[in-house]
Amino acid sequence: MSTDTVFSIRPAQPSDVSHIHGMIVELAVFEKLEHLVVATEAMLHEGLFGVRPACEAIIGEENGEVVAFALFFHNFSTFLTKKGLYLEDLYVRQVHRGKGYGTQMLKHLAQIAVERECGRFEWSVLDWNEPAIQFYKAMGADILPDWRICRVTGDSLDALAERR
Repeated sequence: MSTDTVFSIRPAQPSDVSHIHGMIVELAVFEKLEHLVVATEAMLHEGLFGVRPACEAIIGEENGEVVAFALFFHNFSTFLTKKGLYLEDLYVRQVHRGKGYGTQMLKHLAQIAVERECGRFEWSVLDWNEPAIQFYKAMGADILPDWRICRVTGDSLDALAERR
């Protein structure tokens, strides 16, 4: 990174929604999951800035250009009886990787978790994404081998909701 390159992190604003949406699509392509993306900018705006926001986001900028985002929300641990910070997605645009921006974004999120007195800071990683796994381990994360994500969506969610 040259000495005149400035990376800064700030809370997302409504004007960032199109940037975040674009990076969500880029992330989905990288993860080979683009067929699952139904998100629109309007839906994302509602989730981040609507009457009852479901999540928050931070933006990483290099010299004023949006190059990264992280979307997160609070969960709750019954064992700790404390809220946690759950990182849904962290993405750094391909051409800006290797500059330490992902590290800075994770550090910033950890600071938010500490400031908000969270008991945990968690996220998921795809089992085939070995570079990300190694990066997260280097950041001090434990990869939990005994836990699996359970998900109910679409028609299955509707069926479960109607089950007696």
